[in-house]
Amino acid sequence: MGPGSPEGLLLGVALDALLGDPRRGHPVAAFGRAASALERRLHGDSRVRGMVFTAVLVGGAAGLGVVAEKAARGRLARAAVTAAATWAVLGGTSLGREGRHMARLLEGGDLAAARRRLSHLCARDPDGMDEKALARATVESVAENTSDAAVAPLLWGAVAGVPGLLAYRAVNTLDAMVGYRDPRYVRFGWASARLDDAANWLPARLTGLLTVACAAPSGRARQAWRALRRDGAAHPSPNAGRCEAAFAGALGVRLGGVNVYGGRVEERPELGDGRAPETADIRRAVRLSRAVTLAAVAVAAAVAAGRRRA
Repeated sequence: MGPGSPEGLLLGVALDALLGDPRRGHPVAAFGRAASALERRLHGDSRVRGMVFTAVLVGGAAGLGVVAEKAARGRLARAAVTAAATWAVLGGTSLGREGRHMARLLEGGDLAAARRRLSHLCARDPDGMDEKALARATVESVAENTSDAAVAPLLWGAVAGVPGLLAYRAVNTLDAMVGYRDPRYVRFGWASARLDDAANWLPARLTGLLTVACAAPSGRARQAWRALRRDGAAHPSPNAGRCEAAFAGALGVRLGGVNVYGGRVEERPELGDGRAPETADIRRAVRLSRAVTLAAVAVAAAVAAGRRRA
């Protein structure tokens, strides 16, 4: 696998900004259906079965990327293939739309609709959540998914081209499908969850650093850096905490607290020193996410161009 096409990455980002995710026929949805079909055949309370499941699907996605790149002869064709793959795997525009939609619902006082909509961003139980709890959940989801939906795929696309783009999205999708700690997936989903941790290790830390840089215009770079260094490792996820802590410092809010997943209560450590997030902070988080994504685009294009010259 060679480096990605910088022109293709830039064009793919532009397509995502203009079009967002397709409403029908999304390639990631098709991959999810294939994964569900394979899970029905392979599922068992076994790490080995889960490893086979993960290897087949991630390997298949990477192999498809290799075939697509080899079929694209010439720089223009490779840029076009990279652009299509980048558009297919990016989710930054849709993430921003979801965040703004949640903000509108909360601004309008429609808590019932906001609770129903929360599932588009995260897997928390929304029952009984008030406006501030919904605002915190949304800000945390925007922060974490800035890495998953934008920074990570761009970085993998820069380093490993179309195979890297498709393989990363496969890994991230499988983690969302089976990477839970409930009895059904605690062993079967182990490989998918651990592979997702590994694939996001560097992108999450890059997201934290880019967040610090993007906080400079608001004068909060020092606070973002302090929160990132002090609180980033406190989160139970090896990666999400870096993104959330940096966002907390950059926005001047305090994230973390009690979350409920499928009836299971988790007490998350506090990240940042500020006040509890409010509805207005959602739009601020979306703007910060967009700035971080644009910074990641520049980094990814530079990495891809440098690798191509090497």
